[in-house]
Amino acid sequence: MTPMKWFYSFLKEYRPRIILGLFMVAVMAGAALVSPAISGQIADEVLQGGDYGALPRLIAVLIAATVVRAALRFAVPYNFEICSQGVLYKMRDAVFEKLLQEDFEFYNQNRTGDLMSRQTGDMEAIRNFVAANIYAVFENILYFVFALVMVFTVNVKLAWLMVCILPFTAITTLLQMRAVKPAFHKIRRQFSSINTYVQENISGNRVVKAFAKEDFEMQKFERENDDYRDSELACAAIWEKYIPVFEFFANILTVVLMLYGGILAIRGQISVGDMVTVNGYLWMLNSPLRMAGWYINDIQRFVTSVEKIYTTFSVQPRIKSPEEAVHMDHIRGEVEFRNVSFHTRNADVLEDVSFHVKPGQTVGILGPTGSGKSTLMNLLFRFYDAKKGEVLIDGVNVKKLNLQDLRDNIGIAMQDVFLFSDTIEGNIAYGRPDCSFEDVKRAAIAADANHFIKGTPEGYDTIVGERGVGLSGGQKQRISLARALTKNPPILVLDDTTSAVDMETETYIQDQLKKLEGSHTIFVIAYRISSIKDADLILVMQNGRIAERGTHEELVKKGGYYARVFEHQYGKEALENGQK
Repeated sequence: MTPMKWFYSFLKEYRPRIILGLFMVAVMAGAALVSPAISGQIADEVLQGGDYGALPRLIAVLIAATVVRAALRFAVPYNFEICSQGVLYKMRDAVFEKLLQEDFEFYNQNRTGDLMSRQTGDMEAIRNFVAANIYAVFENILYFVFALVMVFTVNVKLAWLMVCILPFTAITTLLQMRAVKPAFHKIRRQFSSINTYVQENISGNRVVKAFAKEDFEMQKFERENDDYRDSELACAAIWEKYIPVFEFFANILTVVLMLYGGILAIRGQISVGDMVTVNGYLWMLNSPLRMAGWYINDIQRFVTSVEKIYTTFSVQPRIKSPEEAVHMDHIRGEVEFRNVSFHTRNADVLEDVSFHVKPGQTVGILGPTGSGKSTLMNLLFRFYDAKKGEVLIDGVNVKKLNLQDLRDNIGIAMQDVFLFSDTIEGNIAYGRPDCSFEDVKRAAIAADANHFIKGTPEGYDTIVGERGVGLSGGQKQRISLARALTKNPPILVLDDTTSAVDMETETYIQDQLKKLEGSHTIFVIAYRISSIKDADLILVMQNGRIAERGTHEELVKKGGYYARVFEHQYGKEALENGQK
């Protein structure tokens, strides 16, 4: 599908309205012919012919045509505005839905500001085209054609002389279209770039302030701003080059009328009334020529925006539900990795990883940074697909499962906590929006968050702000944990969830999680031994492989990486006692 066919798929629903609108435009353009014709008749029949009895009739026709045009001048823009808002509404929905379906790889390759510009500036260019450009271009074409036909009815030679201007206008139009398209592409790229830069600085304002880098960021922004300004000015230079040409051709028509039309009137080949009539049609010939350049710019801006949006929309996610997906409303929680390997373009992340977890077991995962701990869970959620091997849940390969069912049965408290600009209750209930307040409070108590939530100005109705601004790192972690617990999933993943809380809070949370043992399969990724020492199975990751596995006591006795971490955190004496 081409970008324009994709755009038309949204527009075709409003085709009856658009056809009606264009019909009204045709009537409006036809009504515009009345005034010059009546003016010519008044000049010939009334002023020169002395037929004053015809004056009331002619004025009545003139008033009627004016009323019709005035009414249509209101109805036409309103009709097309309805179409534009409808198209924009459905297009925004479709693009946003597609963005939600895209996988992690897509977001790794596309900047947030760039994607935002698709939903803002590019959408607005499309709205403007549907709301104004469609009928305005059609209206000006009709003006030109109707007026030219009427001039032919007055005098053929005069009309053909005016037609001679058209080839020059057409050539100029073609040249401008070729020049302005790449200019608009560059503007959209620069707009996306500056949008991205502003978005990143607003999101990272605390880092900027912490390092006192306001001046540094301002200098970088000025470079982005300069590039955007230069691209706009380069495009404006194209307009400045061609717009005067269109003005020249438009004014040539006036010269032709006054010079050649005057000669014809002197010779008696046309009447004064004919001159008045043709002069009245002159604006209908001039206006389209004057506006041609501006409409070309708007149309090229529209075409560029459609192409940019469709380029994003047409990207197909690699991670999606299979056509004949296996549906599982509820899973038992059995998890198995069979010889799983995963690599990116730059590195091997996992290599030949295998382990089996029974339903209801708790698994601790420990390892240095970059060892592949979080990647294991990303493969479980199917945020990425394993390059080799299989990831199975209840004996079924996750690649065969319906994605919605898979992820709906797994809860996660992520390492990078993200909270929405919503109430605390709304954030905790995000996984189960229909849950009761009692469920929300119960999860908050389990996550040791209830006491600090009650201390906020509005309690559970407190707006936490974008990304949880206003909360400490530990408070955000506890809300994230409560959000995962509210979902009450068969499989629960805690990715370094208690790293920002004190030891007392961590102990309380662990005691609460123990109540879930047996009924929930729990994965705990941590750097603290205290977070995982009671797990049924502990996996030690190193360089993308499982270096050690076993219970806490077994791993301490082995004297490997796990034992060294235990010694660093608890001391040599504790290690020696644990090895006895």
